[in-house]
Amino acid sequence: MAELNGLIMEQISLFITGIAFFIFILLIIVMVQGAKLRKMRRKYEVMMSGSGVDDLETLLIDLKVQMDSIEDEQQKSRSMMEAIRHQMNGMKANIGLTRYNAFNERGGELSFSLALLDQTSDGMVLTGIYNRDGSYVYAKPVQSGTSSYMLSDEEKEAISLAQQAAQNGNATL
Repeated sequence: MAELNGLIMEQISLFITGIAFFIFILLIIVMVQGAKLRKMRRKYEVMMSGSGVDDLETLLIDLKVQMDSIEDEQQKSRSMMEAIRHQMNGMKANIGLTRYNAFNERGGELSFSLALLDQTSDGMVLTGIYNRDGSYVYAKPVQSGTSSYMLSDEEKEAISLAQQAAQNGNATL
């Protein structure tokens, strides 16, 4: 045992130096981590300063609630857009117009045929005939691009123009 005590006494200064060095390294690590923690705390305080909440958990819960309400509104908007798109397919938005002189009289082309069709070529053709004695207006229903009534060449042309407008995406006048 005396030998062991002698050996320890010879090496004690080296042992104490090693422990002091280890404590010094740990102290440096603690100071570096403290600086990082202060920097992170400053960033956290800046982030939380304008939010009106006290902690990050409350902020995240509030953001989740807001996100859920935004998703609900977006779903309502999608449903509304789909309903509008479905409704627009039935609207008579494709127009074809043909002007002509019905009786080869003097004057301009004052008679007309106007076709108002939807995407499926359903709608109507409106024809106005003008002559010196007066004018007359006729309306004929159109189903799938044809009518159960006899169509004049001008009315057929107006329907054709409206169908071309449907294909091109604009009205043809």
